[in-house]
Amino acid sequence: MFRAPFWRAVAACVVVVTALLLTLTLSPRLGLDLRGGTQLVFETRDGPMAEADAGAADRALDVLRRRADALGVVDPTLLRSGERRIVVELPGVLDPRQAAEVIGRTAQLTFHPVLGPAGDRGRDLTDESGRPLRVGPAAITGGDVRDAVARTDPAQGPGWFVGLDFHGADEWRRLTAEAACHEPGDPRRRVAIVLDDEVVSSPQVDPGVACRVGIPGGSTQITGSFAFEEARDLAMLIKGGALPVPLTLIEQRTVGPTLGAEAIEASAKAGVAGVLLTAVFIVVVYRLSGLTAAVALATYGLISYAALLALGATLTLPGLAGFVLAVGMAVDANVLVFERAREEYGRAPGRGLRAALDRGFARAWSAIADSNVTTLLAAGLLFWLASGPVRGFGVTLAIGVFAALVSALLVTRVLTHSLAGVVGGRWSGLASPGRVRTWIARRDPRLMAAGRRWLAGAVLLAGVAVAGLVVHGLNFGVEFTGGRMIEFTAARPVSGEVARQAVAEAGHASATVQTSVRGSVAAVSVRAGQIGADDVAAIERALEARVGEVSKRRDEMVGPSLGEELRRNAVIALGVALAAQLAYLTLRFRWTFAVASVLALVVDALAVVGLFAWLGRPVDGVFLAAMLTVVGYSVNDKVVVFDRVREVWRASPSARFPDVVNAAILQTVPRTVNTGLGALFILVALMVFGGDSLRDFAVALVTGIVVGTASSSLVAGPVAVELERLGGQPPPSPPAPRRSRTGTGAVV
Repeated sequence: MFRAPFWRAVAACVVVVTALLLTLTLSPRLGLDLRGGTQLVFETRDGPMAEADAGAADRALDVLRRRADALGVVDPTLLRSGERRIVVELPGVLDPRQAAEVIGRTAQLTFHPVLGPAGDRGRDLTDESGRPLRVGPAAITGGDVRDAVARTDPAQGPGWFVGLDFHGADEWRRLTAEAACHEPGDPRRRVAIVLDDEVVSSPQVDPGVACRVGIPGGSTQITGSFAFEEARDLAMLIKGGALPVPLTLIEQRTVGPTLGAEAIEASAKAGVAGVLLTAVFIVVVYRLSGLTAAVALATYGLISYAALLALGATLTLPGLAGFVLAVGMAVDANVLVFERAREEYGRAPGRGLRAALDRGFARAWSAIADSNVTTLLAAGLLFWLASGPVRGFGVTLAIGVFAALVSALLVTRVLTHSLAGVVGGRWSGLASPGRVRTWIARRDPRLMAAGRRWLAGAVLLAGVAVAGLVVHGLNFGVEFTGGRMIEFTAARPVSGEVARQAVAEAGHASATVQTSVRGSVAAVSVRAGQIGADDVAAIERALEARVGEVSKRRDEMVGPSLGEELRRNAVIALGVALAAQLAYLTLRFRWTFAVASVLALVVDALAVVGLFAWLGRPVDGVFLAAMLTVVGYSVNDKVVVFDRVREVWRASPSARFPDVVNAAILQTVPRTVNTGLGALFILVALMVFGGDSLRDFAVALVTGIVVGTASSSLVAGPVAVELERLGGQPPPSPPAPRRSRTGTGAVV
């Protein structure tokens, strides 16, 4: 009796101390949506020199890393995604035009002899002055360049140039020696310096250089009266090397640092408010046991945050939402245990509070394990099929599940076990059945007697949702359709008509323009098709001409192929989520329970999708995260209900199945009500403090949790009754009795 509690206490102390040390010694890695910057996603294409395979992508990744370092970006992140894609994150870089041009340029540098303005050999290019130029085959390539530096020399006049040093001087000497054999002013006395088939400079060999002698020393200059940024970028491209294959920019996201700071502040407020409200609620319901659960919630936050730091995971805005949302799951485990302990104490109060708690933890384990596995399935699908910051939501959600298990099954157990030996049953909060259970015992509602009416109501709800899809359709965001979304802020209010006129004057009359006011700041959101960075700059200038100074807060571009892929992945993710839940529930329970759960899940999903269709709210990656979370969270409820159905049916195999389902639902109502309220506190805090994107996320989850909680009892239960009536299967076998430690009796 002494060993298990003692070692649990030791393990809890080790976990908490380790988490505290990690929190104090490591710094979080913030995503670009929290600290500001630009994310670029490139896709490799087959080039003349190499095929776009994984090896070419790795070599291109090395070149891009050198370019990012030369650009002076602090702590850039570059990684390969799949075989052909490369993700580049540039913190602090807010000009996507510069980033995409410099980072993604192929940069094939070559030096050519000039054959003249016309001829039968060579190829025609245009020099830096726009004149046609016939050049011969490349004599020197970028691989022969040892160093490239941006320089300025007042003696040569204003402007910057790029100084080049070659690995070997012979090639440069031979090229200039042949050019020097032509008279000054002759085009053939020039050397064409070509970058990606564009002549960036074609200097003439100095008249003092003799024919067949050339320029010794292995160095030269690329001139052209460059600005500092132009000379620096050109030097960086040359020094970084050429890309082995061409790159296509398929996605770009730019977030201003102000927006990131606001997101962190809003998420912090939502987290603090949600946790405090949940802690107060659980203390009111469960008294001192609830206080131990509140302490365990604090350790949950510490453990999950430390796990994020230890794994080096990137914390994104949806990830913060997942971090906050997992608080509700931590509450769920505590509520399951406490409600079980209340039942056990009511059956045998003479055994004492500790015995009731031990049996409560043992009996609740099955439902806790099953419900968390279904949530992990949803988190895994997000990480596998989502992209960008939404993958961070899947990571933090999975970490939160494990942290919630540790805090509830280890920390809460240690604290409540210690508390049970000190306080009486009244103050523990577990000796009384609770108000919800008392009300149910007094009324004894017969929910399954109206089972078919509940199903008719579910069909009606699904019909309303489908009607919204037919009448309005879904407002797919840029992430799923492809295109560009830019958000500007202005110091003074902007009417929608003025903003639309400004965007139309910039040449984009078909763009969707929306205006809003957030506090003292006016926001203008522009959604257009595949427009370039120059078009974005033109829209910004047009807005400034109409409304005064504006600043760009967000700029997102998704290519059409990627948008189609993400949309396809979203459908696959939802389909796989439902199939995975069906397979898991069939394995853990029986097929009738699994089918009933999945049909109820379909109603839950349709309710959320239909609401967004009727309201015209955007459907994007964050919405996908919300939908998969609804699936996982809703399955939690259904697992708890059917876990109790199985238990009651085993105990009373001769009872009518509708009565079994009715009894199981009524027994789990206290857990359902308390868990649902705990989660709603968190989500309401996200709705109030979380900003536009998280507000839509919270609305989807609130809808999903409310409908999912109801469907667990009023849809899944009646469907299971109908399927069992059709199937006519025997009830599950009761578990074999276990031998007691002290004699021959059975322990049940």
